[in-house]
Amino acid sequence: MSAASQRSSFLAFLATERRLSPLTCKHYGRDINKLIELAGETPLEKLQTHHIRRFIANLHGSGLSGKSLRRMLSAWRGLFDYLGRQGLVSNNPCTGVRTPKIEKRLPQTLSPDEAIKLVEITHDTTAARRDRAMLELLYSSGLRVSELVGLNLDSINAQSGEVRVTGKGNKTRIVPVGEAALAAIGEWQAVRDQLAASNEIALFVNRFGKRLSVRTVQTNIKRWAIKQSVNASVHPHVLRHSFASHVLQSSGDLRAVQEMLGHASIASTQVYTHLDFQHLAKIYDSAHPRAKKR
Repeated sequence: MSAASQRSSFLAFLATERRLSPLTCKHYGRDINKLIELAGETPLEKLQTHHIRRFIANLHGSGLSGKSLRRMLSAWRGLFDYLGRQGLVSNNPCTGVRTPKIEKRLPQTLSPDEAIKLVEITHDTTAARRDRAMLELLYSSGLRVSELVGLNLDSINAQSGEVRVTGKGNKTRIVPVGEAALAAIGEWQAVRDQLAASNEIALFVNRFGKRLSVRTVQTNIKRWAIKQSVNASVHPHVLRHSFASHVLQSSGDLRAVQEMLGHASIASTQVYTHLDFQHLAKIYDSAHPRAKKR
């Protein structure tokens, strides 16, 4: 089997068996293309650990970040695990290969005042009502932007104050929705038919009446951030980070935040404890009489 055929078979497995999103499969495909390019005339089943180490070293030397290398190595490792289960390789050459350390960066968040300022936009048009509802929901429930655009009309339960979300790995979770977000969604639904096509089931639609794209949401949020005089680099994930940080600061319940965010591992949620500590440190520096050097 050629390298291209092995790649195609693996990507089909990811899409049908693992049920990964088309975008994730696209990223896997891009990373495996790079492996095939680096392997050159050497068949994938002939690659050894020293080959993989050399590939990683060359990519790092060309300026690829540690984060990108880790993602790429993960894709390669997954490919060889798959080929091993198919009986095409006897060992995984990526085993034991390490990538350069990644500089840990804390997620960007808004202060509670900034978040409220951003979401409380004036909705004097149909599109503005839609955007207000999206912003309120992103901040209220900590959704990923892909989860937001994937919502349908029946995803919101106004009576119970919940939203049913389909997240990574096609996993479904139920997340609470605040009163402000429910009110904004209600105002949007009252005028949604002015934009939506007759057979469209998406909750949020564009000016053509079809489901909104991720790119459109990103662009609109940046535009509103500038208009509301909030940090111009605001993007949808900033509202997700802000949601998690603010809920954790108020409740201290890491497990609850993990469930609401849909994190498979608690380690992914623990980054927000560092943000919480950062917040406490600022309070200490500004309030404690012995905190500052004189």
